[in-house]
Parts: sequence; C-alpha cells; structure tokens
Amino acid sequence: MLDIKYIRENPDKVKEGCQNKHVDCDIDLLLSKDKERRKLLQEIEKLKAEQNKLGKDNQEKAKEIKNKIKELEPGLKKIEEEFNKLMKQIPNMPLDDVPVGRNESDNKVLREEGKKPKFFFGPKDYLDIAEELDIIDIKRASRVSGTRFGYIKRGAALLEFALIQLASNILSKEGFIPVIPPVMLTSDAMSAMGFLDKKSDTEEVYHLEKDDLYLIGTSEQSIGAMHMNEVFQGKDLPKRYFGFSTCFRREAGAYGKDTRGILRVHQFDKIEMFSFCKPEDSTEEHKLILSIQEKLMKKLKLPYQVVHLSTGDISSSSASTYDIETWMPGQNSYKETHSTSNCTDWQARRLNTRYKDGDEIKFVHTLNGTAFAIGRMLIAIIENYQQKDGSIEVPRALREYMSGMKKIS
Repeated sequence: MLDIKYIRENPDKVKEGCQNKHVDCDIDLLLSKDKERRKLLQEIEKLKAEQNKLGKDNQEKAKEIKNKIKELEPGLKKIEEEFNKLMKQIPNMPLDDVPVGRNESDNKVLREEGKKPKFFFGPKDYLDIAEELDIIDIKRASRVSGTRFGYIKRGAALLEFALIQLASNILSKEGFIPVIPPVMLTSDAMSAMGFLDKKSDTEEVYHLEKDDLYLIGTSEQSIGAMHMNEVFQGKDLPKRYFGFSTCFRREAGAYGKDTRGILRVHQFDKIEMFSFCKPEDSTEEHKLILSIQEKLMKKLKLPYQVVHLSTGDISSSSASTYDIETWMPGQNSYKETHSTSNCTDWQARRLNTRYKDGDEIKFVHTLNGTAFAIGRMLIAIIENYQQKDGSIEVPRALREYMSGMKKIS
C-alpha cells in the first residue's frame, strides 16, 4: 500500500495516478477517515497519558478515564477497519516514464531483438507439431484433469529440465539465491502480497477453504512473503532470489482467448526472479532483471520485442512493468513470455519488510521478473526451431543439458 503521509501531502497526484490506472478510489473519503482516526487516536493517547499520571489516591478518576477509553476504542476500531479497506484499494503509483493509456493497445514497443526464422515451408502451430511427436498430450490430460491441462512428455520434458538448468546456472552467477518455495500460502501472506484485494484477484486463485490456504500463481507470492515482518541489514541488500515452482491459475478471464493447448493453462512450471533492494537502487535493479531476461532469450536465439506496459495494463502492485514478447511463427504473432515489475515499497508496506539504514528503519523496494515460464518457452522453441520433416532442432544453449541431443523427432 502507499504511505498515508504521501497521500496526505499529494492528494491530487494520487488521484491522477488512480485515474491513469483506471482504478476507482475515493481519496477524499480516505483522507476524511484518516483525520477521524488520528483525532480519536490522539484523544485516547491523551487519556492514557493522564491515566498514567494518576496516583493510587485517584482510583475514582482513573476508573472514569478507563471507562472513557473503553467507550472510544470500538469507534477507533471501526474507523481503522474502514481506513485500511480504503488504503488497500489504492494501487501503486506509476513511475513518471510509464506510458499513460487505457489498456494493452497503448503499450509502447521499445525495441525488437533477434532475427525471425525464415522457413521454406508453411510453419505449423506448436500443438500440431507436439501432438505429432507425442511430446505434449492435451487429450489425455483433459480426460483426467479437465480442460487447460497437458502432459509434457519425452523431448518436451527434457527441454523443460534443460531450461531449468540453463536459468539456474546463469542466475546463480548473477548472485541470485536458488529457492524452491511453498506453493500454498495463508490468506495473510497472499493478502500482504496484494493478490486478494479485488474480486478479480480472488477469482483467479485456487483457494483450499478447509485449510484457508491459497495455491500460488507465481513464486513471487511465496518468495516476497518469505521476509514478512523482518528487518534486513542495509549491507545485505540487494537480496536476490530465483524460485522454481509449479504455479496455479484459474485464468478466469481467458475464455475464448488462447485457451487451446498450453499457452493459458491452470498449472504450469516457472522460474521467477525476486529482489529486495534499497529504494534508491530499484530503478537500476529493474534494468538488471530485464537485462537478465534478455540474456536468457539471446542464449536461446529467440526473436523478441521489449514492451513498456501502459498505466492501463500494469497491475495494482506495479509502478512500472516491462514485458518480453516472443515471436511465434506458427501463430504469426508475438506472445508474452516474460514480465518484470518494480513494485517499489507498495508490497513491502503490507508485508512490513524493512531494512536498517544507519539509525533509521525504512521499507525495502521489491521487484520480480520471469526467468522462464516453461510452457510458453516450449511453445516458442517448438515454433521457432521446427523443421520441414516435423522434427524440432534443439537450441545449442540447451544441448549440453540434454546429453548432446540435437533434434527431437
């Protein structure tokens, strides 16, 4: 959430940020509740201070003050609940260089990288190739699990293991700590990360009601919550992690959109980067994460474009987001395969994750970024490396992790 002091001092800027993100927030009502809350707090604190000054000879007066405090506390609790609810509705403020727009159509393409493959035959869709090679099985998965699931088999499974090892080696050299996180979170942890605020959020996650646990949609949620209510030493920042996990999403809003095959599924594996850093370093940290994403793409020699998301397309928690969209020749279009966001201190305030800077305690900034979303990377490799005979060439960067295998056939 935002700093209430910042909101008090910059109400018009916050209103503008909410408007640019197309989020309906009543800032005036919030500030009114804040004023009521502070007035009651001051009154209660004043009474408590008066109570502490009274000696044993003033029992009657002490009792009177105690009763007065008891009368005021329910009102304070009610106002604080209303205040906190309003605070959680306010999204992170977009940074100044974020393109202002209504939706994804207003995103800004920054650059294109790599060469699109030239085929001397009509390139096929990945699923046609994969089913012919029996490396992705949607039909059997639908019989045992329903729609939007798939068995990843044979060469595709080996590609997944190779992608994991490639990312692991590169990220470890960059100083990221490997972690396999829990894939179930308590409601407190999921809420603190900012993923339960809206109806659309709760529709997207799988909730195990009996245990009040949520299945994660990305390792970001679990790794970010790992340092909840902790204080880093400033010298230990940035603290960088990369997590590998299975992820679960309902994809509730994806009906009729990319639902064939494994592009939008309910379960997929992903390697995710996450960083805790000092506020003054977060812009450079964001650039670092994006550069690593591009390094991974260049290792695989996949053509892609870098996109700066508009205010109408970034999440509530994000102050700035870049996507990498990979060229998919079988679909004759770019598809998102990577995303990286700078969430500034918006998540950290909810998580109460801070660091010691001299004599001061400050909130960290949090950032996240996809290393590999496995399913989408398999699609990109299959389509860009398809051969006329129906086989798939294995990218050179992955062959050492696949016992030298050059082709999947």
